[in-house]
Amino acid sequence: MRFTDKLHAAERANRSLLCVGLDPEPGKFPGAWQHEPARIFDFCATIVDATRDLVCAFKPQVAYFAAQRAEDQLERLVAYIHKAAPDVPVILDAKRGDIGSTAEQYAREAFERYQADAVTLSPYMGFDSLEPWLAYEDKGLFLLCRTSNPGGSDLQAQRLVTGDLLYEQVARLAAGPWNRTGQLGLVVGATFPAEIERVRALAPTLPLLIPGVGAQGGDAAATVRAGWRGSAERSSAPIIVNSSRAILYASRGNEFAAAAREAALATRAALAAAQAASGSSQVAGSR
Repeated sequence: MRFTDKLHAAERANRSLLCVGLDPEPGKFPGAWQHEPARIFDFCATIVDATRDLVCAFKPQVAYFAAQRAEDQLERLVAYIHKAAPDVPVILDAKRGDIGSTAEQYAREAFERYQADAVTLSPYMGFDSLEPWLAYEDKGLFLLCRTSNPGGSDLQAQRLVTGDLLYEQVARLAAGPWNRTGQLGLVVGATFPAEIERVRALAPTLPLLIPGVGAQGGDAAATVRAGWRGSAERSSAPIIVNSSRAILYASRGNEFAAAAREAALATRAALAAAQAASGSSQVAGSR
């Protein structure tokens, strides 16, 4: 199954636009697990079990595992997600960007070693840095476009000789000549709803991975209004709204799994309410 098909199926089955980011920090683990890197898999698998019926995707961040020498736990975790939640895609947040044989090795790492369904990539070395990834035709590739950090404007908001801002050019390329296999999506931060709307206009059908809701301050309703297009039955322009810390660390106590579920339920509900309002306004506007 292609990534986009799996994404649509999970969105419909779980009635959700929510992605839970898996960014394990042992110092924030509950109780006896605190400061125990060996419990990374246990912590993340518990979060997966608590939220797997509430999400359209899971997004493990490679650095949080690699920094703790826990890559083997990441392998186990992705395998566990595929078993425990087989209809929910896994997006590996790696932000890789290189060319030639090095890019081939990064692609093998993401898709053969970790068995991810999709990956985040930096596109700033050009199309040839993406080509090795396109060989995995059933996988999704999310290109950094307009990121949520304040310093993203240092480069992404620079105006080109064409008149476009740099992030707008990335969106145009991803929606046009670079998307020859239909695998591309874009990463756009929830803290910039106006830019989400601009990216959606330039890339009307591409999946958007939108981090920043929750601890980073992104607003769920504004995010959906800016980027989601569709109906109750099917989205014609999917968005994947990521929340990490607000869900993972909703509680530091032994009830952390229940607290994570409650936080995920609340975020899913906020996104669903925004969908309903956005869908109503789209219907009204088409009359």
